[in-house]
Amino acid sequence: MARTYLVETYGCQMNVHDSERIAGLLDAAGHIPVQAGEQADIVVFNTCAVRENADNKLYGNLSFLAPIKKANPSLQIAVGGCLAQKDQATILKKAPYVDVVFGTHNVGSLPVLLERARIEEESQIEILEALEHFPSTLPARRFSAFTAWVSISVGCNNTCTFCIVPTLRGVEKDRESEDILNEVSALVDQGVIEITLLGQNVNAYGVEAGKKGAFAQLLREVGAINGLERIRFMSPHPRDFTDDVIEAMVETPNVMPHLHMPLQSGSDAILQTMRRSYRTEKYLGILDRVRTALPHAMITTDIIVGFPGETEEDFQGTMDIASKAEFAAAYTYKYSIRPGTPAGIMPNQVDEKVVGERYTRLHEHLQKISLTVNQRAIGTTHRVMVNEIEGRRDGDRGRITGRSEDFRLVHFEPIEGVRPGDFVDVEITEASAHYLIGNPLKVTATRGGDAFEARNKESSGPAPTMLGIPTVKS
Repeated sequence: MARTYLVETYGCQMNVHDSERIAGLLDAAGHIPVQAGEQADIVVFNTCAVRENADNKLYGNLSFLAPIKKANPSLQIAVGGCLAQKDQATILKKAPYVDVVFGTHNVGSLPVLLERARIEEESQIEILEALEHFPSTLPARRFSAFTAWVSISVGCNNTCTFCIVPTLRGVEKDRESEDILNEVSALVDQGVIEITLLGQNVNAYGVEAGKKGAFAQLLREVGAINGLERIRFMSPHPRDFTDDVIEAMVETPNVMPHLHMPLQSGSDAILQTMRRSYRTEKYLGILDRVRTALPHAMITTDIIVGFPGETEEDFQGTMDIASKAEFAAAYTYKYSIRPGTPAGIMPNQVDEKVVGERYTRLHEHLQKISLTVNQRAIGTTHRVMVNEIEGRRDGDRGRITGRSEDFRLVHFEPIEGVRPGDFVDVEITEASAHYLIGNPLKVTATRGGDAFEARNKESSGPAPTMLGIPTVKS
């Protein structure tokens, strides 16, 4: 009888994509996704090490599984990802009942390690210090029939003082553009109509090899693939952002008008201490050039509050930049000490109460900005790609949810026959800080909707549950 599995993910989009590979490997090994509400035979945690909260989630969930494992020794628990790469020995000390600990560079070893742990009745640890094979060569169970992640690089060459990712994922390693284009073409053949290019710093693609303008060229080449409706990318670093990327966004119709550009702080002094290699003037200059070329582009960002040494004046700089930048959305984080990072041993760590108070102020400020930005959409029409169709608890009528071209969440009333993966023109009538509401005008059936329908008919079970996925970028 096939064993069931559950994959739980913490962290960034890179981790989500890695979890698709983990699920694909388990599928290939003969296992099947667990049904909702049932206890899986194999539980895999794909972890993040960027925030302290991810540590707490992991060890909390491991504690929850301890009595279940005691009652059912055949249950297997595996921990992988960045936290496993960092805390390989600590995990087994805190949770000796974990069967497998594997790192960021050897995802492909998981099925063998699980089988070895089962036969030998002993925990297995395998952590490689360098990548042997690019992970996109591994099988994957995609969590959508019509959207997909495509990694163009792994690792990072930046030295941000708050971030441990370069230590855990290694130096940047780029894929050959031919491999990327072949993967995108294969996905399109399977019905995918939207892809997101992923990397810790996508616009550094090709820089180490001396290929000037390689990322802009890649955008154009991906955009030329017939049948691909939408292209997105995450996340560029302001230091490496060049005007040829803006030109490629303008001249490639299926590259969407959305830019996620991490700010981290609006204080030049803090940016210098963070070792971010740009200052606020450069950051705002990039946004100005993007908006001049793409007037309707939406900008989203990441911000850290309470970095060591942050004064009230520094914090006000962040508030001011947020106002000037007019972010459609911002992912804000309280700074937390990460062992092994330069920032972790810096003096002038900010008191937790001060960090919390500033975080609240910034969050409220950003909410007002997002609401103002979204209210400007009232009366305009957006082409929305349907993601899901939900029912309501209070009656038969539900709602349809999707993403606009500029990545804003849009809700509208149901239309008969519309499927996830289809496009709907929606006239916006209401706005909140987090989403838009509108009236549907026109439905366009797509290959994405066809792919969704075909997958539903052929599916042997639900995709593995994906929980706790904040957007975290460095």
